[in-house]
Amino acid sequence: MRKVHVPQSGRGAQSARVPTRFGLAEREVDGDWRDAMEALDGPPAKLRTTVTEEHPKAILTFNQSPDLPFDRSINAYRGCEHGCVYCFARPTHAFHDLSPGLDFETKLFAKPQAAQLLRQTLARPRYQPQPIAMGTNTDPYQPIEARYRLTRQVLEVCLETRHPVTITTKSDRILQDIDLLTDMATHNLVGVAISVTSLDPVLSGKLEPRAASPVKRMAAIGKLAEAGIPTWCSIAPVIPAITDCHMEAIVARAAEQGVAGCTWIALRLPHEVAPLFREWLDVHYPDRAGKVMAIVRSIRQGRDNDPSFFSRMRPSGVWADLFRTRFRIACKRNGIENRRIALDCGAFRPPESGRQLRLL
Repeated sequence: MRKVHVPQSGRGAQSARVPTRFGLAEREVDGDWRDAMEALDGPPAKLRTTVTEEHPKAILTFNQSPDLPFDRSINAYRGCEHGCVYCFARPTHAFHDLSPGLDFETKLFAKPQAAQLLRQTLARPRYQPQPIAMGTNTDPYQPIEARYRLTRQVLEVCLETRHPVTITTKSDRILQDIDLLTDMATHNLVGVAISVTSLDPVLSGKLEPRAASPVKRMAAIGKLAEAGIPTWCSIAPVIPAITDCHMEAIVARAAEQGVAGCTWIALRLPHEVAPLFREWLDVHYPDRAGKVMAIVRSIRQGRDNDPSFFSRMRPSGVWADLFRTRFRIACKRNGIENRRIALDCGAFRPPESGRQLRLL
């Protein structure tokens, strides 16, 4: 049996490899069998995106991680059609015996009751507000948001209850909710980060095949900032020898758009993301695959990924120090001070329905 890597047009992952860390048998496509089937039936059908609706009992997820700047989050979707090959959330599909590769970007899940579940949580007598992070696992403005509008519904609840929210996305679809975001900004209830990995549309098409183009993301940053919405540009992830050359240009362009600040995050390759990324390198950049992974290991304690608390979000070594220095100089040169803005948690008011229920 020989491994066959067939480039997947319009998709980030190059395979539908099934995870093995839960005891499942790994499945590989036999190249000779593939050739025989294609001779009889023609090429395989183009991958289509499917959405399964699920109905959880809760929508707000709490964490105690020392590495995260938030303690609660909402993900109204699972899986992400953007197909970013580097996405650290891909392994979550493995929990459902699905591939963190192509399944993650083609077999999606939506939670239609997201806003209703949030309303129930906010109505609890002992609930204490802190900013809710959206976009921590999958993008809240991925293409299926146009159909479901779950992110907008959640934001409507947050505006009604004066609950602070942070949003991370790489889609200009967020502009469809600029009316809500503007209202929230007047009450100091929202902060937005738009992720820009590079300014090269060809490279972006390989890394993030179904995400908005870099030009559209930069334009969205400008429109949000112009509307008075605190907006950051997140250079995430920085991929050594692939995207790091764009760091200074991204910071300069973001400054022109009036951003509140910039951040950067080095590439992380947890669990199944590492082999998926290696496959991607073999397909698109075989000439530098070894160099890229050597630098990645140098900033991750000699491994493809450092999973340890306190260090997993803080790369170390010469290359990491170089990225930090370059980023700091770029921000200084472009007048970006990167001040933190504290959102207002004191104006929170429980949902009206919650107060009525407590009177009964």
